[in-house]
Formats: sequence, C-alpha cells, structure tokens
Amino acid sequence: MRNTNTYIRTIRRAVQCRTRLTQERKSLMKVGFIGLGGMGSGMAHNLLKAGYDLIVFDLDRDRGTEFVDAGATWAESIADLGRSVDIVFTSLPGPAQMKEVGLGENGLISTLHRGAVWYDLTTNSPTVVREVDVACRAAGIELFDAPVSGGPKGAKSGKLAIYIGGDKDSFEQHGSILDAIGDKVLYVGEVGAGNVAKLVHNCASITIRAAIAEVMTMGVKAGVEPESLWHAMRQGAIGRARTFDRIGDRYLQGAYEPASFALALADKDLRLSLELAEEHDVPMRLAELAQADFKEALSRGWGGRDSQSPMELQNERAGVTIKLSADEVQSVLDRG
Repeated sequence: MRNTNTYIRTIRRAVQCRTRLTQERKSLMKVGFIGLGGMGSGMAHNLLKAGYDLIVFDLDRDRGTEFVDAGATWAESIADLGRSVDIVFTSLPGPAQMKEVGLGENGLISTLHRGAVWYDLTTNSPTVVREVDVACRAAGIELFDAPVSGGPKGAKSGKLAIYIGGDKDSFEQHGSILDAIGDKVLYVGEVGAGNVAKLVHNCASITIRAAIAEVMTMGVKAGVEPESLWHAMRQGAIGRARTFDRIGDRYLQGAYEPASFALALADKDLRLSLELAEEHDVPMRLAELAQADFKEALSRGWGGRDSQSPMELQNERAGVTIKLSADEVQSVLDRG
C-alpha cells in the first residue's frame, strides 16, 4: 500500500511538472494573429483560452477591442506584430491578401526573426503558397499552409480539421500549438499540400451539390415527391455516409440567409480548385458546370447568400419546386 501511494504521488508530481513546464513555454512564446474575421476571431480566442501570449492585428481596429479586453495585445501594424512574435497565424480572404501580408513592404518576411514560424490558415492557392515559401526559406522562416475546415462554428468551438503542408520534421517540432484551435490536425505533405487537400475537399463538396440538384429535379419531375425521394437517396451507399444530410437545412428548405458559407467565398475556392486542376492538366467538366452556375448566381447578387443557393438554378431550369418545411426535414432525419 505504501509503495502504491508513493507511485501515485510520483505520477502526480510528474504531471504537475509537465503542466507547469507547458505553461512556462506558453508564457515565453509570443504568438501573433492577423485577420480577426468570422474564422480568425474564433481561432484567436481559443489561443487566448489555451494560455498563449497573443498579439493581434486586423485592418478593422474595432475587431481587436474584445481581444485586448480578454488580455491580448494590439499591434499597430503588421510590421510591429512581425517584429514581436515567434509564431504568427494569418486568416485572410485569399491568395492576394496572404501574398501582400507576407511579401509586401514591411510585411512578415521582412520583419519576422530567423527561426520564426508562420501558419497561414487561409484557403489559398498552392502555387502562391509555394511562391511565398521560397522567400520565407531565404529569410529563415518556416511556413506552413494550414487551411481549416469546420466553418465559424467550428472555429469558435475548436472542432476544426486543419490540413498541414510543410516540412514534416518542423511540423512535429512546432505543431502542438495547433491543438488549441482544432481537434483534427492532419499533416498532408510538403508546403502547398494542405491547400491541395482543402481545395479537393471543398471542390468535392461544391460539385456534389450540383449533382444532387440534377438528380433531385430529375426524380421530382419523374413523379416522386421530394420528401420520399430524399429519404430513398439517403438509404443508398452514398446516402448512408450522410452525404445528403447537409442539404436539409438549406437547399430542401430554400433557406440561404444568413449564410453558413457565403457563395462569394465558395466561388473563390472553386476558382482556386479549377486553377489547380488546369496546372496539372486535369479535366473538370462538372466543376466547370458548377462554376457557371456560381457565376449566374453571383450576377443575381447572391454573393452574400449561402453557397448552396446556386442549386436553385437547377430547380428553375427543370421547372420544379422543391420546398420542405423544417418539420418535414426532421421527420426524414428521424426515420434514419
């Protein structure tokens, strides 16, 4: 019994020591976060909650108020932030902004110290990421492309998949900080690979939606009620993977506002996917058709609506109305 109690005390001391060392490392490490929008805000808050010494910057200074109130430090510029941190996260609208933040005058590459680590959380062009990485390596900066999947809710809750591209050894050395913002941290390959994975994921999602709209309108026009047809589709091989559950609260109800994933942002991801396919001589006929629908929807001013909204165009072409109530959707889900 005495030996058992001694063993337990030893284990507790070891755990306490490890926890103390972890907190000491966090307090010594300066972490920067640039881009406090819908995604960045949630991730930055989770870094604060995890105990990191956080410095933040956004073009909209008002976005920084809540972070300063929570204990973060506001940087007056990208350069001020870059000179102050060991690790920096960027969550930006797209490739142009990421490139400017990195390569622009007084950007990160000219202000971060050698040995600093940069995680770009932006859904980005792999080509742009690799171009910026060349400049990073020359400056002694470790760049990881680290796009995330999970939406604003996942960013707030920490339920995010993070696709990592970069040097594997460096990732194993520095990657533990990502546990503060995501629950599925996935190393994919060399720099750029994270965004290849993210674009494949998003392009599949976008393209599948176009295919679903086609088959739904075909079945309804052939005489099957949408509720029965949707239930039947969900019982097939793909349906059992719950591929179709995600259309229940948007497409099937015709409810696209407020957006979970805005059409304008999805259009950017689809464009980047097609650019990547073109670079590698991969035909993308269905994705190109989906892009044509996106262009039509954007021309109608739907950019702020949810990215499922272009599925309505197929309904119009087929002359079919598909509209379920929230109760009808739930009744199908309850049926399994």
